[in-house]
Amino acid sequence: MTRNVSTPDAGAGPVAVLGLGTMGTGLATRLLAQGVEVRVWNRTPERTQPLTRAGAFAAGRPSEAVEGTTAAICTVADGDALKTVLHGPDGVLARGAYPGSLICASTVAPEEVVRLAGDVPSVMDVGMLGNRDHARDGELRLFVGGEERVFTAGRPLLDMLGKEVVHLGALGSGMRMKLLLNLLMGIEVQAMAEAAELAAATGLDKQLVLKTIAGSGFASPVMTFKSRRLATGRFDEPDFRLRLMAKDLMLAVEQAAAEGLSLPLTAAAAETHVRATEQGLGDEDCAAVTRAVTPEPGTHT
Repeated sequence: MTRNVSTPDAGAGPVAVLGLGTMGTGLATRLLAQGVEVRVWNRTPERTQPLTRAGAFAAGRPSEAVEGTTAAICTVADGDALKTVLHGPDGVLARGAYPGSLICASTVAPEEVVRLAGDVPSVMDVGMLGNRDHARDGELRLFVGGEERVFTAGRPLLDMLGKEVVHLGALGSGMRMKLLLNLLMGIEVQAMAEAAELAAATGLDKQLVLKTIAGSGFASPVMTFKSRRLATGRFDEPDFRLRLMAKDLMLAVEQAAAEGLSLPLTAAAAETHVRATEQGLGDEDCAAVTRAVTPEPGTHT
């Protein structure tokens, strides 16, 4: 017997944004600019201040943030944070089912989305492709998993946030696509960093090499973008934190292992990113992975 579940219109009322990192802040800013009533929550409350000045309501708890909303977007850092936001004492689901559309935009294992939010009547997982500027300007590419009826109801909100919205299939599909895309980015940026370090070690002008790579047919748009960080050596104010890239690469390796696949390049990139995180680079931009392949002083022969 099929249960008759009404699907809320995710574009018809206030929206909660839970987690105000780079992407969450961009999404909330975009919604405010479009005239949407926005309620925000962040583990560290000071991050809510710029948004409250722009008109958002800041809540002290996730459960309070979602009160009266038709959609809640979770953009926290990892699976543990998502579990707390949804099922913790002050979580979205602490007082029962959430009546709106729950959008899990945190990059976690696909199975974790299903486990943590699969019993919510209206839930989608959304893999977001883009940076903070894309989020702020509604220029993201969004890859969505979830039931067709939920996707259809949530489409107006997703269209407000992204220039391309693709429904991939069942819940978890959005995360699978996101992990594939981050796998590519992690390998591409590390490959360019290694090429630049080899250039410097063998006497070539590192700046010229990076400029050449960025302007060549070998470079992807993300490599061209990240080449500027590698050229300046500035990795503060990150577009995407290195520790999050390390997490996503490890998730991809685990996904592959579960399917009996060996991904040697991904495994090697994951190891390098984990090592860079252990060196204290985790909160810098992911292009800081170059420091994990830079030779120690005195090791040049």
